[in-house]
Parts: sequence; C-alpha cells; structure tokens
Amino acid sequence: MAESKAFFLLRLNDHIQYLKKIDATLAGKSDFEGTDCHDCKLGKWLYGIGFQEVSAMKNPKALEVFGELFEPHQHFHEISKLAIERKRSGAEMDAKALVTEMHVLSRVISQKLLELDNLD
Repeated sequence: MAESKAFFLLRLNDHIQYLKKIDATLAGKSDFEGTDCHDCKLGKWLYGIGFQEVSAMKNPKALEVFGELFEPHQHFHEISKLAIERKRSGAEMDAKALVTEMHVLSRVISQKLLELDNLD
C-alpha cells in the first residue's frame, strides 16, 4: 500500500493540478484541452494499480469509497471538456453552468480522496 499517510493527498493534488489547468484554459490563459478520464494522473491510478493499493488497506470501507470515485471522475472529465467547447463557441452562460457543475464534481472527488486518506 501507500508508503505514507499522504498517499491519497498526492492523488488529491494530482486532481487539483488538473482542475487548475482546465480553469486556466477557461480563463483564456492556457490551451490545455483536457484528457480522457483514463489518461490523467488520477485516472491512471484509478484504472491502474489503485484497486490493488486500496484492497491492501485494513479498513473494509476503503473499497466502497474507492468505487465511488469512478462516476464523478468520469463525469468531471466529460463536463470539463464540454465547458471548454462551450466557452470557445461563445456560449458563455452554458460554459458558466458547466464550470459550476465541474467544481461540484471536483469537490465530490476531493472529499472521497480525503475520506480514503482518513481510512488509511
């Protein structure tokens, strides 16, 4: 399992850095297009070694919380790409609504990672 208590906080940081890149693009300060949910750092962990690492935890609730990360993470990626598309097409109101949804999903992902960190 994780070498330190900070393991899930590192996954959280991966997610926050990705969110910052998306926000920079939406603010016109970057040209980051986003990735598929499998290709970001958090996604590579989720769809890679994450299951094995979480399975090794002593807390039986860990796998349940881990499983709850997939849907909001996938949806976050879909919404963030759509927000960028809408922003670029000039649909500002649509983009703003999507950005709000994106940040709500980000909060869910963050809370799940913090919950995993507390179970470790």
